[in-house]
Amino acid sequence: MSFQALYQTKRMSAADAAQLIQNNDTIVVGTAAGEPPSLLAALSERRRELSDVRVSQILALKKYGYFDPSTAKNVRHAAYFLGGASRAGAQEGWSDFVPCSFSDIPSMIRRKQTPSEVVFCMASPMDDKGYMSLGLSPDYCMAGASVARATLLEVNPHVPSTHGDCKIHISQVAGLTESSDPIIEVGAPKIGPVQEAIGKYVADLIPDGATLQIGYGGIPDAVVRQLTNKRDLGIHTEMLGDGILSLIEAGVVTNTRKNINTGKVLATFALGSKKLYDFMDKNPMIEMHPADVTNDPYLAGQNDNLHAINATLQVDLLGQCGSESLGYSPFSGTGGQADFVRAANRSNGGKAFIVVPSTAKSDTISRIVPVLSPGTFVTTSKNDVNYVVTEYGVAQLRGKSAKQRAEALIAIAHPNFRAELRAEASRMRLL
Repeated sequence: MSFQALYQTKRMSAADAAQLIQNNDTIVVGTAAGEPPSLLAALSERRRELSDVRVSQILALKKYGYFDPSTAKNVRHAAYFLGGASRAGAQEGWSDFVPCSFSDIPSMIRRKQTPSEVVFCMASPMDDKGYMSLGLSPDYCMAGASVARATLLEVNPHVPSTHGDCKIHISQVAGLTESSDPIIEVGAPKIGPVQEAIGKYVADLIPDGATLQIGYGGIPDAVVRQLTNKRDLGIHTEMLGDGILSLIEAGVVTNTRKNINTGKVLATFALGSKKLYDFMDKNPMIEMHPADVTNDPYLAGQNDNLHAINATLQVDLLGQCGSESLGYSPFSGTGGQADFVRAANRSNGGKAFIVVPSTAKSDTISRIVPVLSPGTFVTTSKNDVNYVVTEYGVAQLRGKSAKQRAEALIAIAHPNFRAELRAEASRMRLL
């Protein structure tokens, strides 16, 4: 049977594909733009017929019908990282939060520490050799497909066909549905004076030839905008977005000085504009790989001058970073922060930046605190933290004593809170 004939035997409606879900299944769903709208809508329509089905995903973008406390016993979301769609359920207790580092998810799936009976993902049209690309989200979907009972794909001509370890053969697919709707896009984040100031401090510390891990958000985008005078930057990251695309188009990113994957941009998922997705399509510069490749600290750290930029919510005077919860209430997740902090620390000449505005809630709350709020999840430990950057400056903490750390962090706190922080540090015998 030809590949095209085999493809035709596996075509079905999204509703029919959803009928392949069984009670007690765990469905592994692609990240962000890799989530398949038709399949998730069909699952939502069928949810009341099911029991104890779990949807595992690192970043849900759209709040589908199954995000419903009244049917959580039927279909329940389990997030490796919380976003707008999944945060409320985790905070209210009718969906789940699964602590983990991004790099560990593929091995957790293969070892069956987290199940994968079914995979849902977006895919590019099939090529003449029978392969479809999961280029928007190979991160843990490739591992999921390797052990799943059923891999169900939503094939869409707008999904880029990318290079890298991100392709599924038609013989591995249990069913596929077709759609032609535009892929979900996100716009540029808002940048204010605080983000711009932090971005400048970070950009000034990035040398020519550095390899970058950089994500989405106001501060990372502010860094990107101030790198246009650099030369021969490389990219080894988890998320590929429009900020990185702008550096490629400006000729700033060449990847020629990377020690591994020289000449290539490496990422594990993409989220941005149609322009980005079109740029990725069949582009030999872009390689999309699973997260245990892109986020492995040993592999990423083989690049000299790896500079990792990640955000946090709160930093204590020892440098512990609470990046994923508000006290005991989950807010986001570890994602790749711990992965890339450790990778940058391994890298010859590497730097790991934790970026944070000095205050929250209109300057009424300091984000630099004597101790983390009770219940806060520690994302980057005191032993791993390197640079902490606010709009008031840079604190380099690695190799510093507790006293030196407290002094450096107080110096970059908002001026309104420095006296209070100093008094608390003295009471704690840090000063």
